[in-house]
Amino acid sequence: MATFNTRRDGDPSPAADLRRWRAGRLTAVGFERALAERVAADTRFDLHALIELTERGCPPELACRILAPLDSRW
Repeated sequence: MATFNTRRDGDPSPAADLRRWRAGRLTAVGFERALAERVAADTRFDLHALIELTERGCPPELACRILAPLDSRW
């Protein structure tokens, strides 16, 4: 029987770990926490491209609009 460590938010799933990791990477380059969490939850966003645009001086909100999936509202 497998055991799981429950995280702070109570979600032990690998998907939750991935969302937290992605959000952490985004906040590290200047994304506000709410925006980072929203983007981190949508794996259609290319995390590395978002980070690269931001590191080159693009505001995080604009980077999200540039790289947003075509079927989403940004």
